[in-house]
Amino acid sequence: MNIVVIDGYVLNPGDLSWGELEKLGACQLYDRTAEDQVIQRVRDAEVVITNKVTFNQQRILQLPRLRYIGVSATGYNIIDMAAADARGITVTNVPDYSTYSVAQMTLALLLELTNHVALHSASVHEGEWSASLDFCYWKRQLIELDDLTIGIVGFGNIGKIVANLALALGMQVLVYTRTPRAAQPGLSFVDLEVLLRQSDVVSLHCPLTPETTHLINDKTLSLMKPSALLVNTSRGGLVHEPALAAALNAGRIAGAGLDVLDKEPPDENNPLIQAKNCIITPHIAWASKAARERLLDKVVSNLASFLSGNVQNCVNRC
Repeated sequence: MNIVVIDGYVLNPGDLSWGELEKLGACQLYDRTAEDQVIQRVRDAEVVITNKVTFNQQRILQLPRLRYIGVSATGYNIIDMAAADARGITVTNVPDYSTYSVAQMTLALLLELTNHVALHSASVHEGEWSASLDFCYWKRQLIELDDLTIGIVGFGNIGKIVANLALALGMQVLVYTRTPRAAQPGLSFVDLEVLLRQSDVVSLHCPLTPETTHLINDKTLSLMKPSALLVNTSRGGLVHEPALAAALNAGRIAGAGLDVLDKEPPDENNPLIQAKNCIITPHIAWASKAARERLLDKVVSNLASFLSGNVQNCVNRC
């Protein structure tokens, strides 16, 4: 069995072991692969493990030996499913490996927006506390979350954990989901407009679909409070970035904490990079070592199950 890991670095930059995968066949590991190198590297592969390298119809037609594509992520829009189905190629993904890590990052971004920890630490290291006339000072207004309202858009596993974290902080929780839900203690299920109008914090946890693309735009931003904060640890395409940058710069919302952008890595002229009160981290919510260990374990388990004839986490016609 010829196995090619086409872009393995972000999953395993060296702190994990590929050993269990290598037990399943002859394994070629590449940290990164440029677009013009893909076909050359996977031409003889029966199994490809990919994170962000795309396999469209044109590529799939050039790979007659390919039997299996393992996506080392939850999202699998990088694969042309119709082309895979036509060739009888099994495609799997890895759901739920980073649920707790992403929820934790959501809270970290929110706390940074409200407590400005990095700002004040930098200030102390620059000597401002030593020079202060008072025993303390603050450079930005500090915000207490107790009794504020958080609106959670999307109520999958991550959204549920974020709701529980928010309740533990004393927040009121509104939820918008397209899936009908029974009433739950401490949660109010509302439509999107109500959520946007009433929330002090809006946190995005829905998938990127044609219906949710640019869900946050000029119109929806205009519904939010000027004091509201936006947090996105889901998908960058949920947000129309020029509209958010304009709203931040004009003070129409108070701040944003983003772990994802529409294009990654972003262009240097992305308007959000210079926008006011905008925290951006480089898509790391999923990347705790514990989450990556779970991800690699499931990548191996998915392939082992396929080889044994008992496919798991299949996302196409298996």
